[in-house]
Amino acid sequence: MSRPAVGEQTTLADRKRWAAQRLILGFEGTTPSPEFRAFVRDASPAGFILFARNIEEPAQVRELNRELAALVPEHSPALLTVDQEGGRVLRVRATPWPPMRYLGNIDDEQATRQTARAIAQELRAMGFNLDWAPCADVDSNPANPVIGDRSFSREPGAVGRHVSAFLEGLHDAGVMGAVKHFPGHGDTSTDSHLELPVVDKDPGDLAECELMPFAKAVAEEVEIVMTAHVMFPALDEAVPATMSSPILRGWLRERLGHRGIIVSDDMEMKAVRGRFPLEQQLDLACRATVDLFLMCKQLDLQVEAWETLIHLAEQDPTHDRLASDSMRRLARLRERFLLEAAAPPDLSVVGSRAHKEWASLLDVRGRE
Repeated sequence: MSRPAVGEQTTLADRKRWAAQRLILGFEGTTPSPEFRAFVRDASPAGFILFARNIEEPAQVRELNRELAALVPEHSPALLTVDQEGGRVLRVRATPWPPMRYLGNIDDEQATRQTARAIAQELRAMGFNLDWAPCADVDSNPANPVIGDRSFSREPGAVGRHVSAFLEGLHDAGVMGAVKHFPGHGDTSTDSHLELPVVDKDPGDLAECELMPFAKAVAEEVEIVMTAHVMFPALDEAVPATMSSPILRGWLRERLGHRGIIVSDDMEMKAVRGRFPLEQQLDLACRATVDLFLMCKQLDLQVEAWETLIHLAEQDPTHDRLASDSMRRLARLRERFLLEAAAPPDLSVVGSRAHKEWASLLDVRGRE
């Protein structure tokens, strides 16, 4: 794969394209607005994320994903994404998948693999190709308001085993996974949707607990790692993980060896939105080797982010090189999962009797 030209040879068209390819966009309502469509056609983002607010029923979701995919060039197929974890985080509720804690309680990796495969079959039938799951967070703080039973376990080794099994199940059915929220959201007592949490642990304790499941996933070549909008003062006293070179470049890429995509958590969350200027957020996150940014609702912020990424590249050639690296990683991801994807399953698999019976069995077996 040839490396794009950077520096003096980089054109404004290159910078516009690369900036857009670093964005995954969401929107309000069950159909995108004319303004959103116009921006997408102009900019061509890397992909899209759907939430419950966008979803009526499976056939509508499939058509919506087809519509979104058609808005971007075929040679750069869209990442069509959703948070479909189970339990509290189910954007499509056709099958009542239980929280991942139940799978951790059952502690049968084959059951976890089978569950992820079934979830992925449903997602593929509806047109998705990427699930923002599983959580690799260790539920080490019972007062945590945002993770809890989204985590497989309070024990790092168990979390790592089930994260690996879940990813295998997704891949078996042709769906990409993403482990989150690096370097670990489990020991927070506040919600990063609302404020900026702090995990005040020393590096040794982090390595033995929070980092362990991520290290295992990276060793098994996980394709995507999502960041946490969380402060880790022992690793970086200045900014949260999403913006931190010591945490992302230093720990995730250099120490753990992650070669794939790094994606930010939603940049509209109050842990970062309004707390730091957008240009500072994007500048530092890019320098920390974040490849993709989730912008989940606000069109004005999405346009501003695109323009800011272009401006950063115009001001500093370092950003051209960083964008070039991100484009190569994104191209590898598409080549691995999207360019020769198999035909999706029939829509009848979504909420099928077999899946509902399996989910019911997990619910019974997995309750504490």
